[in-house]
Amino acid sequence: METAGERPQPRIWLVLGDKLGDNAQVRRVARALGRPFEEKNLVFLPKFRQGKPTFRPSLDHVDREASDPLEPPWPDLILTSGSRPSMVALWIKQRSRGKTRLAIIGRPKRMLNRFDLAVVPSQYIMPISPRVLPLDFPLMEVDRSRLEAARAAWADRLSRMPRPLTAVLVGGPTQPFRMDENVAQDLAQRLSRLIAQDGGSLYITTSRRTPSEVVSALGRSLPASSELFMWGPESADNPYLGLLAHADRFVVTGDSVSMLVEVARLGRPLAIYELPVRAGSWKRRLAAGLQKPPWRSISSFFRRFCGLDLLGFPRDITRIHRKLERRGAAVAFGEPFPLGGAGLEDELEVVVDRVRELLAADGPAEQESSQ
Repeated sequence: METAGERPQPRIWLVLGDKLGDNAQVRRVARALGRPFEEKNLVFLPKFRQGKPTFRPSLDHVDREASDPLEPPWPDLILTSGSRPSMVALWIKQRSRGKTRLAIIGRPKRMLNRFDLAVVPSQYIMPISPRVLPLDFPLMEVDRSRLEAARAAWADRLSRMPRPLTAVLVGGPTQPFRMDENVAQDLAQRLSRLIAQDGGSLYITTSRRTPSEVVSALGRSLPASSELFMWGPESADNPYLGLLAHADRFVVTGDSVSMLVEVARLGRPLAIYELPVRAGSWKRRLAAGLQKPPWRSISSFFRRFCGLDLLGFPRDITRIHRKLERRGAAVAFGEPFPLGGAGLEDELEVVVDRVRELLAADGPAEQESSQ
């Protein structure tokens, strides 16, 4: 119960979409704040579950009947992640007449000047701005209780596999990387050479983004003693957490920041299988070029004072690769595996301090531009 003169508890909403990794990072920040919060879970219309709606403050891409209700009183703070949930967060901020403060975990698609805080890991190339809190790595981490449960559940099965047990975590194509049958055959050949050289065994697990032709090519080309888990919507007994608990070393395809960071946070020996790069679009190349000196300062000026960010903010996942390698947390596949260690430094407290500053600020949030 609040006493006279005591500041009321702020109303905090988590605006969540369908990406588990994004949601986990938002919840992690919210729990660390130590304040009550309410989740607003969104369901998107079928054509926008894979398709990308035009980025703007809007609910047009949301299945409002299946989603949690969005109605006043509006929150003091929204935490969100991802372009489709952040469109909803921007819509709420409009309805609150700019009083709701908005923090996004990850890159905003555009409209940086309408977010009060953007917590952005280093795979995104962002302008210099007081609204941007740069991080080295995303905030994702493995839930320790689930990891220990998987350790017990998989102990018997994985203890029978010859050592060293190499876990191979396969993602899928994403800009600008290519993953197809030829890439899968190359990966399988290099894994076969690794086992011929070092002995042991392979356990390969695919993911939601892994194309069927890649799965088939891996199944045909891997050593006969290998285990291959083929992900599917109804797949049971996914070995991912069991492998995180028991494998001696890891090979992860370079497209998946989440898998790379989760392995590295555990301090496990990690090698990155670099995927071939497709030619980028002219817009992507131009946006990346504007983030290099001296254009970065000019670009930041126009974004800050004119609200111009029509090209968005480019992504370069190889920046994460290089940071992991410089820290001794990973090597390029083909080099000797690192020994492993204490894992990555956690930047959560830095994020929580900045979010608390938003909550402590007096007066309404800064009014939106007319962009």
